[in-house]
Amino acid sequence: MELETCLSAPGDWQRVTIEDVCVKFTSGGTPSRRRPEFYQDGIVPWVKTKELLDVILQDAEEWITEEAIADSSAKRLPRNTVLMAMYGATVGQLGILGREMACNQACAAMIVDDAKCDYRFLYYLLLANRRQIVSMATGAAQQNLSGAQIKGWTIALPEREEQRAIAHILGTLDDKIELNRRRNQTLEAMARALFKDWFVDFGPVRAKMEGREPYLPADLWQLFPDRLDDEGKPEGWETQRISDYLSLAYGKSLPAGKRLQGDIPVYGSGGITGFHNEALVNGPAVIVGRKGTVGSLYWEDRPCFPIDTVFYVQPAAPLPFCYYLLESLPLRDMNTDAAVPGLNRENVYRLEVAAPPPELVSNFAETASCFRENIAAISKDSETLAQLRDTLLPKLISGELRIADAEKFLERVT
Repeated sequence: MELETCLSAPGDWQRVTIEDVCVKFTSGGTPSRRRPEFYQDGIVPWVKTKELLDVILQDAEEWITEEAIADSSAKRLPRNTVLMAMYGATVGQLGILGREMACNQACAAMIVDDAKCDYRFLYYLLLANRRQIVSMATGAAQQNLSGAQIKGWTIALPEREEQRAIAHILGTLDDKIELNRRRNQTLEAMARALFKDWFVDFGPVRAKMEGREPYLPADLWQLFPDRLDDEGKPEGWETQRISDYLSLAYGKSLPAGKRLQGDIPVYGSGGITGFHNEALVNGPAVIVGRKGTVGSLYWEDRPCFPIDTVFYVQPAAPLPFCYYLLESLPLRDMNTDAAVPGLNRENVYRLEVAAPPPELVSNFAETASCFRENIAAISKDSETLAQLRDTLLPKLISGELRIADAEKFLERVT
C-alpha cells in the first residue's frame, strides 16, 4: 500500500517500505498489573498510546523495573525510535523517544536505520499521511492497525541530505513551539506558586513571624499581618465560602441547527472538543469539568462555548483570582453526585477559605493578569508557527516544495 505522498513525489525519489528503512520494527508489552512491584521504583519510562501527542518524549506517566521488562514483552527502545499508536481512539498518533524508554503493545516502534532514513523525516512523513493512515484502521469495536500493515506501507524518500534538510526545517518550527510550551508552563507555575504562597501557605505572614527579611515590595509586605490566629489563618482575615467569590453556571448543549464550522472553541470536560461559529461566553473565561473529567480546569482568552458537561465561572472577584482559587481546591476528588457521578456545585460553594483583604486580591489579580497576557501572546505565536509547519509539511514531504524554495519561503514569513 502506497502512502499518499508517494503519488506526487518526484520520480527520482526512492520507493521503499517502512520495513526497508528500519533496523528493527517491533512493539512493546504491558507488565502484569497483578505484580504492583513491577511499577514501583521503576527505572525505565514506559509509554502508553495516550501519551503519543506528536512530540518528543522525555518522560512517561509510569516507569517500570528491569524485572518487569524481563517478565513481559516490553523492551528497551533506543533514543530516536519513532512510535505510532495502532489501536483505538489514538490510532495514528505519533511520538519520538528523546531517551531510552519502553512502550506498551499498542505502540508500533520503528528503530530507523540512520544510513537509509532520517528518523525525523520518517516521523514527519507519517504525520503528513495521518488522514490516510487513520482511514486504514479496521475493526468493529475498536479501530486497529497491524504491524504487518505498517511495515508494508510504501513511502518515497529523497536523498539522505535532503531528508535531513526537510526534517531540520520542520523540526526548527516544532522546537520553537516546544520552547513556547515550556515558557508557558513556567509562567503558569509562577502564578500558581504566587497564589499558594500568599493565600494557602501564608508565606509572608510566616516570614514575619520568623523575623525573616521581606521578599515583597514594602506596600505589599505591609498588607500581610505578622501572626496567625488560633484557626491557623492570618490574623484579621475572615473565613468565607467559595460562593462569596464566584458562581458556577451550567454550560449548554450546542444548538442542533447551528453546528457550523467556525473559530470559536467548544469546551467539554476534557478540554476543546471542536470549533464552531457561536459563543456562549465572551473571553476570558474559566471552564470547570462537571461530568467526565470532574474538576478539570481551563482558562480561555477567546469567546467560547462551554457545553453541558462543564460549568463556566461567573466571578464576583477578579477572574484570575477565581481561577487560581479553584485550582487550589480538591475539585477532582469531589465526584459527589450519587446517581450520575459528577461535580455538585453546591458542595463547591460550601468550601471555606481564609479571605484576604481586597487590596491583596487586587494586587494578585493584577500580577496574574500579566502572566496570563504573556501566556496568551506566546500561545498565539505557537498557533502561527503550527499553521506554518502544517502548510509546509505536505509540500516538503511530497516534494512539491523543494528545500531552496522552502528556505526562501521561511525567510519571508518568519
